[in-house]
Amino acid sequence: MADSPHPAMTQTATPQPKPLPLKGVRILSLSLNLPGPAALQRLHHMGANCVKLEPPAPPASGGTSVESGITGDPMSLYSPCAYRLLHEGIDVRAINLKTEAGQAELHTELAQADVLLSSFRPGALRKLGLDWATLHPLYPKLSMVAIFGSTGVLADLPGHDLTYVAENDLVTGLDLPATLYADMGGALMASEAVLQAMLLKAQTGQGSFLEVALADAAAHLALPRNWGATLPGTLLGGGHAGYRVYPCLDGRVALAALEPHFAQSLCSVMGLAWRGLDMMLEADTHQTVANFVAGHTRQALEALAREHDIPLHTLCQSELPTLIFKGLEANLP
Repeated sequence: MADSPHPAMTQTATPQPKPLPLKGVRILSLSLNLPGPAALQRLHHMGANCVKLEPPAPPASGGTSVESGITGDPMSLYSPCAYRLLHEGIDVRAINLKTEAGQAELHTELAQADVLLSSFRPGALRKLGLDWATLHPLYPKLSMVAIFGSTGVLADLPGHDLTYVAENDLVTGLDLPATLYADMGGALMASEAVLQAMLLKAQTGQGSFLEVALADAAAHLALPRNWGATLPGTLLGGGHAGYRVYPCLDGRVALAALEPHFAQSLCSVMGLAWRGLDMMLEADTHQTVANFVAGHTRQALEALAREHDIPLHTLCQSELPTLIFKGLEANLP
């Protein structure tokens, strides 16, 4: 008689609940635009109780702008979709910090918060009485994560994602970057800083002050370029025939057959005898790959990639207009 299968093997595995490392932690955010709200949404996903205080909505012509969906955060105007997505699950309240009532509500929240997240420049923080030297004696267990454009004497200078990305030589020609690298990198660094603050508080019992500079986020993303790893002609800069973007019959393909075993598989598919990694740097190999890809459709290339374990991703001739249309369509009433 055959052995019966172990009961554990016959039962469907129960999905494990997502870990919530910040459960019970209260985050108060005064941060506007993209980096702070993007960080706050990440913290919410980690289980934090997140409250955001933002300025009252500006008055619209003929009355209030509440019905339009415009709030005191400029992001609600320039990207309503982003604003909506980044504030799901966040307790958002409109208060005027320049009034006594607004200051009273702010300090009620500060007394309950574990971390304050801000994106004001240092001068504005001092005017509002929210600089660390003022806050720490009042709320010694409160930590603060301050998002600035730059640090030190440059922290009060105006700037935006584009200027910080340009400062780190990540703008090509006259084209705008494909995404907001400094802002989103800064959001990651800000959420990391909150985790650091909670670890420090567990060690010392006191709050701590941490700065996050968007210029530093852009500089971090620029490191591979600064190391020379992505400069033109290098393996990651177009010198490797298996690591490039090529046109195909009905679009483009981003090919990433970088490691020798991937490059060897690519050569095998093209009927090219493998002679070692150096052959991937030769002009003839570049031409062979270009000719091969140009003669196939996106669908055929995807099928070959699945069959032969080759890393690639196909794209339309230009996906940008489609993406823009979808974004506009999502915001239509």
